[in-house]
Amino acid sequence: MKLWCLALALKDAPALVAEYRRWHEPGAIWPEVISNIRESGILKERIFLLGTRMVMVLETTDDFSFEKKAELDRADPKMREWELLMDRFQERLPQATSGAKWAPMELICEI
Repeated sequence: MKLWCLALALKDAPALVAEYRRWHEPGAIWPEVISNIRESGILKERIFLLGTRMVMVLETTDDFSFEKKAELDRADPKMREWELLMDRFQERLPQATSGAKWAPMELICEI
């Protein structure tokens, strides 16, 4: 199993943050999105929020790759629709690579 941590920001608008939260309540995420996530090798996904800053923690299979996940996303119309919907709430961090939303975080301490 691999562990990944990524960061992203939400737009600084309380109504948008509230709506984003509603889209991520239990039962609100489309089943096709959850299927895509599982198919890509993500075993567990957690998103934490503080103000407008989000941190996503992924537990994945050993063979998981972001490239494979991106390919699955591009080939899945429902996933493209979901990402377009979520994009209206999200604000990329300056550290994100071109075309990426979530920026991988560097592990600097493990005890």
